[in-house]
Amino acid sequence: MKIISWNVNGIRACYKKGLLGFVQEQAPDIFCVQESKVHREQLEPDIVRLDGLESYWSSAIKKGYSGTATFSKTPSEDTLYGIDIVEYDSEGRFVITQHDDIWIYNVYFPNGGSGDIRHQFKQRFLKDFLKHLRAELKSGKKIIVLGDYNVAHQDMDVYDPVKLTKVSGFLPEERKWFNEFLEAGFIDTFRHLHPKAKDKYTWWDYRTMARYGNRGWRIDYISVSKNLEKRIKSAEILDQTEGSDHCPIVLTLK
Repeated sequence: MKIISWNVNGIRACYKKGLLGFVQEQAPDIFCVQESKVHREQLEPDIVRLDGLESYWSSAIKKGYSGTATFSKTPSEDTLYGIDIVEYDSEGRFVITQHDDIWIYNVYFPNGGSGDIRHQFKQRFLKDFLKHLRAELKSGKKIIVLGDYNVAHQDMDVYDPVKLTKVSGFLPEERKWFNEFLEAGFIDTFRHLHPKAKDKYTWWDYRTMARYGNRGWRIDYISVSKNLEKRIKSAEILDQTEGSDHCPIVLTLK
């Protein structure tokens, strides 16, 4: 099973930059996007059924904001669009699909950088989502949590860990949450297979043209529950792929 996640920063804009060709070339079984920034009814059929794939959409009440979508070669056996907490679900942050015995959580985590209100919103989200995941793990489910986490975990996951330690996305409390997330029973698949890889990022700030100097952050992840560890085959960051301020990430399971 080949799974790709990509924060496309607007699926209509990314489509104009070659999204269809990327999907056709990569041929994923599951393709998850974040920041779709659209409602399904606003889209042409070619985007809704990207390369003929089944698709599942969660959109924010506020148009042009947030949003997630999951594309699949085979229909989802069950689909949820949130974790039953209105303040998160109303922002289109979840598409949860079931494929055989695996539940895939396609998630766009909040960005807390615009001020204290959104910072506190993000901290509540992290706490509540982890509580939800712990309960699901306890029931024995096989879970993949993928998407734009808006959190960089280790020093090697940002270009300047000293400078950025007081910046949203790399704050001590957010890194602590990531430790707790892993301790709850998840594996960061890229770091699992590439424990010493440096200068491998998934997001670069458009405003400062950070991609040219690779001044990036690794904030996009595909994490799996520990009961899937033996099925991990490969994990990649496609950092040469353009079309967004993020790049795609890939997990292949046996």
